[in-house]
Amino acid sequence: MHKWYVVQVFTSQEKKVKKAIEEYKVSTEGMNELIEEILVPSENVMEVKKGEQKVIERRIWPGYVLIKMTMNDDSWQFIKNTAGVIDFLGGDKPTALSDQEVENIMSDLTKKEGGVTQKHKFKIGDHVKITDGVFVNFIGTISEIFHDKGRLSVMVSIFGRETRVDDLEFWQVEEASHEGEHI
Repeated sequence: MHKWYVVQVFTSQEKKVKKAIEEYKVSTEGMNELIEEILVPSENVMEVKKGEQKVIERRIWPGYVLIKMTMNDDSWQFIKNTAGVIDFLGGDKPTALSDQEVENIMSDLTKKEGGVTQKHKFKIGDHVKITDGVFVNFIGTISEIFHDKGRLSVMVSIFGRETRVDDLEFWQVEEASHEGEHI
């Protein structure tokens, strides 16, 4: 019976491992029936660099691949000997994912399918620290966000007066705790 197992692989080699298993299982006697599906969980992420929007594919679990297979000595050995594979989660005694775990994972992937996630989760009112530019190290509050341009505006206090800093790129700020930090 086919069950889902988690296999640890070298990071950035998830797709290469998937392709190798898919190609070799066809030419290896009996493997086509034992190995049903290989999954590299990923999502599309919108990021803005230098004012340009780009959608990139990001692996949700870097270094891991899910394989739906019937576990026996031959299939275990076949996967373990695939280039880029480190080991099954559970080592010599891998445990299959429960039906509930599989259902949760598949439901999460279905929600992300076709959609685009924003890389930066900033929202108006968030407290941020400016990490680059003229106002480096100033703490402020986000007043406007332009997701399509990857830019935002922050209100900072300069000499006791609220001043708006416009046109900051997402990478120029980081989340900050506002407790005890004053300029």
